[in-house]
Amino acid sequence: MPMFVVYVLFSKKFNKIYIGFTSKLISRFKSHNEIGSGWTKKFRPWSVEYLEFFDSKKEAMLREKQLKSSRLNKTL
Repeated sequence: MPMFVVYVLFSKKFNKIYIGFTSKLISRFKSHNEIGSGWTKKFRPWSVEYLEFFDSKKEAMLREKQLKSSRLNKTL
């Protein structure tokens, strides 16, 4: 059974944060920094600032949503 990770990335150059979840952290981080073409591409490079591990996708999705909707994400 895969483990799921909620992660917070930080772009020091642009003072931006990104919150996401995945079951494949290394490849996902690489896609944000090297491969991807979405929102995160504009703010490279990214560093991992925070991780939380979960046994289920549902738990990870709920925590990601909580962090994204929280005022906390403005201060991470």
